[in-house]
Amino acid sequence: MDPISLGVPEPILERLPDDDADAAADMQEAVAGWERRLNRAIEEADDEREAAGRVLEAIDRFEERYETYDELVPELRAWGQSPIYAIAWRTLYADVIAQLYDHDDLGDHLERERNARLVADGIRLRDL
Repeated sequence: MDPISLGVPEPILERLPDDDADAAADMQEAVAGWERRLNRAIEEADDEREAAGRVLEAIDRFEERYETYDELVPELRAWGQSPIYAIAWRTLYADVIAQLYDHDDLGDHLERERNARLVADGIRLRDL
């Protein structure tokens, strides 16, 4: 499996307040860290299925974080706070997930692994 290359989309960075360069740097640093960890996980995997499983675990965490930020947006608005950072991070998580699914043949491997997990979970639930 080819190494993964991730980035922070320019439109997300453009939506951040101009007076806060720290948020953009934090996002770029976070994405670079995710890229390193995912590539290391892929490299250490015994086969493509194991690699896809490891990437899928990361995607599951990204989806959880996406949902957390999504739930935070109306809360911040209700308290009269700007949700711009929560929206930016939520959008970043969604975009990183899309980048992973769009990466070469990784999307096909992820779909197969996700389907295999659904089948395995269904069998386990039925056995209870």
